[in-house]
Amino acid sequence: MTSDDRPGPSVGPPVPACTVDDPWVAEISGLVAEGPRGAPPERYHAVVDGGGTAQLFTLDPATCAVTAVRDTAVPVTDVEDLGATPDGTVWLADTGDNGARRAAVRLVVLPFAGPPRVHDLVYRDGPRDAEAVLVADDGVPLIVEKDTGAAGVYRPSRALDDTGGAAATGPVPLDRVADVVLPYSATTGGPLGATGSRTVTGAAVGPPGADGGRAAALRTYTDAWIFPLRDPAAPVTADALVAALREAPLPVPLPDEAQGEAVALDGRGTLHSASEARGLSPAGIRTVPGALPAATAAAAPVVEQPAEVPATPTFPPWLPAVAGAGGLGLLLLAGVGAMILHGRRR
Repeated sequence: MTSDDRPGPSVGPPVPACTVDDPWVAEISGLVAEGPRGAPPERYHAVVDGGGTAQLFTLDPATCAVTAVRDTAVPVTDVEDLGATPDGTVWLADTGDNGARRAAVRLVVLPFAGPPRVHDLVYRDGPRDAEAVLVADDGVPLIVEKDTGAAGVYRPSRALDDTGGAAATGPVPLDRVADVVLPYSATTGGPLGATGSRTVTGAAVGPPGADGGRAAALRTYTDAWIFPLRDPAAPVTADALVAALREAPLPVPLPDEAQGEAVALDGRGTLHSASEARGLSPAGIRTVPGALPAATAAAAPVVEQPAEVPATPTFPPWLPAVAGAGGLGLLLLAGVGAMILHGRRR
C-alpha cells in the first residue's frame, strides 16, 4: 500500500560491488560503509560471526580485499552485527544466541582512537537471539530480535557507562520498547524460503547529510526494509529510531543471496548488502543505488506493517548454519565419491 495515490519512486536490482576471496571474512555478518556525502564509500568496516575475540576488518570497496584488521582482544561469544555513530565510533554486537541460553549479551565499542569499551546487557524477559543493532547518534543502542513473528526492539534501561565499567555495576537490563512485524515478500534466496523474508538478520542507521535524509534499515535473508525518520534534519535519537520502526517501511529486494546478514547505508543514499559464503556461493557485497531517496520521497511505495503477526512455519534457529554446513558436506562427499569412482575405473 503506497503512502498516497500518486506513483512513487522505485529502486533497481542490486549491483555487484565486490566478491570476498579472503576466508577470514567469508562469514560477514555486519557492515559499515564509510565515506563522504555524495561520494562512494572510501572503505568498508566488517565483522564476522562466531566466537574468539572481537575483530574489525577494513575492506577495499572495489575488491573486498582486507586492508586492515583491528583486534580488540575482547572475549566474545557470537558477534552478529556492526553499528556506527557519526563521530567514527563503531559498535560490535555480540548478541548471537541460537539456543536462547546466554545469561548476558555484549556490546564492544571501538572509538576512532583509544581502547575499546565493553557493555554487558541482559534481557528482562529472558534470553533472545538477535543479529541486528541500531545505534543512535548519541550512542544509545537498540537491539532487534531475530524472530519471524513480532521482532522485539530492546533498549538499555539506563545510560551505558562510558568507561565500560560493566564489571562494577553488573549487566544493564534491556527493556522491550517496540515490536516490528515485517510482511512476507516474494523475493527469492536465503536459507529459509518465505520464512526468511521476515527474519531480521542485520540493521543500519544512515549517516548525517545522506542524500534522501536519515533513515534506519532492517534486513532479512531476502530483503531490506527502510524506515524513514520523521525529522531527517535532526540528530537521530533512540526515541526517534523507536518511532520510525513503528511506521511503514520501503521494501528493497535483495534476491538470491546465499545467507544475507549485513546491511549499510552511505552518504549517497545507497544501500549496501553483504552475504556470507555458502557452498559454491562466495561471500560478497552488492549495492542498491538510490534506495534511501526512494524511501524518503513523498510518494514512496511503503508497505504497512501487518496489524497481526502472520502465521508462519517454525524452524529451529540453528537451521541456517546447519543448512550451510550440510551443503558444504554434500559437496565434499560428492568429491570423495567422484575420486572413488575414478579410482575404480582406472
